[in-house]
Amino acid sequence: MGSEWNSLGTETWDRTLPDLAALPTLECVQHMNQADHAVASAVEAVLPQIAEAVDIIVGRLAQGGHLFYVGAGTSGRLGVLDAVECPPTFNTDPDMVQALIAGGPAAIFRAQEGAEDNRVQGGVDLDAAGARAPDAVVGISASGNTPYVLGALEWAQRAGLKTISVSCNPLPAASQLSDVTIAVNTGPEVLMGSTRLKAGTAQKMVLNMLSTASMIRLGKTYKNLMVDMRPSNQKLRDRAVRIVMLAAEVDRPKAEQLIQEAGGNTKVAIAMVLLHDTADAARNRLAEAGHVLARVGEVPR
Repeated sequence: MGSEWNSLGTETWDRTLPDLAALPTLECVQHMNQADHAVASAVEAVLPQIAEAVDIIVGRLAQGGHLFYVGAGTSGRLGVLDAVECPPTFNTDPDMVQALIAGGPAAIFRAQEGAEDNRVQGGVDLDAAGARAPDAVVGISASGNTPYVLGALEWAQRAGLKTISVSCNPLPAASQLSDVTIAVNTGPEVLMGSTRLKAGTAQKMVLNMLSTASMIRLGKTYKNLMVDMRPSNQKLRDRAVRIVMLAAEVDRPKAEQLIQEAGGNTKVAIAMVLLHDTADAARNRLAEAGHVLARVGEVPR
């Protein structure tokens, strides 16, 4: 792009800031914190686009599709972080939400900056991962111009997938390849071009919303409780007990008994109380209700 990078807000120099290196440490971090205050407002300005993207993702996942995050560098790692949290939090199949990063898995732990310049590879990686309609692809790029991400979005459009872009500049190049453009205007960083700062924070906030709101719409929660979580360690097993206590309004011994009878399934344990029935009956009613706990009472006996 050459000098075109100069036009990007994320690549400009914030001349209003003092020389951070010349400040006491407390003042340095105060300036960083003050800059971060603007991130939430910038995300708030694009909430309609985020909601539109969520509705698209929900529609695709409800059809048996998958969600692919594609990014490079910090953006790619944020996609990986969001994807890997979905199975333990919402008990999703690991294939439902996947993340691709320029340079492959090795780039998660060791920067491979040159990989993001390969536009063709974005589509190659999506194809190799098995992306097909009715899947959805979210291209994550602070600049909105990362070749690897643009190539992935371009390939996805040709393949009939829904495309969403998340960037931190107005009018990103990715908008030309997106059904929904989420462009969070985060402006210059306290360190010019260090987009792991405000831009990274904004992208994390957006991805939190995309995955969490999508899972809420798919019935993976009940009264703001993670009823579909996997109790795979001591902390999560205790959380599962507390969730059953809250959702079913029972004491701890009763919650523990219900979870045991439900074979460790938090949602089934709650359904047993809602239906006043056995674990097997609750499991069947949940299946008939599409595994949405709020609907079990709507299914005829």
